[in-house]
Amino acid sequence: MPDKRERHILITGFGGQGIVMAGDILGKAATLYDHKHATMTQNYGPEARGGACSSQVIISGEEILFPSVEEPEILVCMSQEAYTKNVKSLRPEGTLIWDTDLVHTRKTDMHYKTFHIPSTRFAEQLGTKMMANIVMLGFLSAVEPLVHSEALKKTIMDSVPGSTKDNNLHAFNKGREYGTSIIKGLVKAEQAKHQE
Repeated sequence: MPDKRERHILITGFGGQGIVMAGDILGKAATLYDHKHATMTQNYGPEARGGACSSQVIISGEEILFPSVEEPEILVCMSQEAYTKNVKSLRPEGTLIWDTDLVHTRKTDMHYKTFHIPSTRFAEQLGTKMMANIVMLGFLSAVEPLVHSEALKKTIMDSVPGSTKDNNLHAFNKGREYGTSIIKGLVKAEQAKHQE
């Protein structure tokens, strides 16, 4: 029987990181390839590049009546400001995912199900930090499989310029492999950085 419950995801960071694109890819993958219902809304701070930015995604096996994510069950943070602003909205049983190099979490927030990845560093190792959002999507697909990884790959290929398709596919696979290795216990995640 298919999963009909709504999954509420909030992807946060700053303008220029591809936050909205990540949410768009996640929603389209769910709808176009996994044949689920999905909504995506976006929010920008007053600045275009460098200001706060978020993408709210809801994925469901049934029609979605209200497209706003008030209390996410999955919170992805790609900036310190995004973490500080949004962590209190995460459901008590929620999953907190963050970029290890850009976010210093509070030890008091470790009661959530937590995963972290140096997504920006991995993207830089692959050639450009502009792919950190795609690395993060790969990681998300391993630790919280909301849609099939093949659906995400197809949507990424549909969404990025032709000259960057191979690099983006490598970025997705890098994040997914890292997440899979952590889930299977094959690698130990780097030590998270906490605020004092």
